[in-house]
Amino acid sequence: MLADVEADALAAASAQVGERHGSPTLAVGCDVRHASQLEVLASAAGERFGDVHVLCNNAGVSGSGDAWSGPLDTWEWTFDVNVFGVVHGIRAFLPKMLEHGGYIINTASVAGLYPGLSPTYDASKHAVVALTENLYRQMRSVGAPVGVSCLCPGWVRTNIMDSLRNFPAEYGAPPQSDEFDAVRPIIQRVIDEGMTPAAVADRVAAAISEDRFWIFTDGDFIELAARRWATVAEGMNPVLNEPIPGFA
Repeated sequence: MLADVEADALAAASAQVGERHGSPTLAVGCDVRHASQLEVLASAAGERFGDVHVLCNNAGVSGSGDAWSGPLDTWEWTFDVNVFGVVHGIRAFLPKMLEHGGYIINTASVAGLYPGLSPTYDASKHAVVALTENLYRQMRSVGAPVGVSCLCPGWVRTNIMDSLRNFPAEYGAPPQSDEFDAVRPIIQRVIDEGMTPAAVADRVAAAISEDRFWIFTDGDFIELAARRWATVAEGMNPVLNEPIPGFA
């Protein structure tokens, strides 16, 4: 079962998965900003395949525009996709999973553990980390048959830097400048050199089989986050100009 807001990309992915694995796929257009569309998705999955055993809340966009003086619409768009998209996915699929069991993977980011790239993106991913850990604690505390993992990838070969291609018209005109503009060439380079989505998927599959909450792809980022929390524990002010892994 695949869902995406981009029809052409969704059709291509569905065809590729079906061809590679020789199994039927169902592709459904879905804008995760809208709870009603996730509910339709959950119903379609149940009708076609029966019980849903694994849910991957993976939709995400990068922060855009000037966070402090640009349009507020860019904050709303980023949170509607990155945070409420996850919330809507959980709320649509969890009730049935509580009956038959299942596993939920929420895609956050290393930016959810260490703020340093984009105020909007980093804040949204911190929210995903927090709500995912809360979900994990709640499921475990009541003995629910639902596993939960938080995926915090570093640099992965995706098109996230081109997120504005999907900026919804109802928010107004897309930002004329992006908060990543100053470092865009560097970010694009490290993304192009990053882990493949297939390799990330292997780590997700392993985490499900091991019932492991945290899923990381980049040890350098985890060390950076650990140093940040060491300063928090000591009550220190944030460290300025901390080098970002890959920006050498």
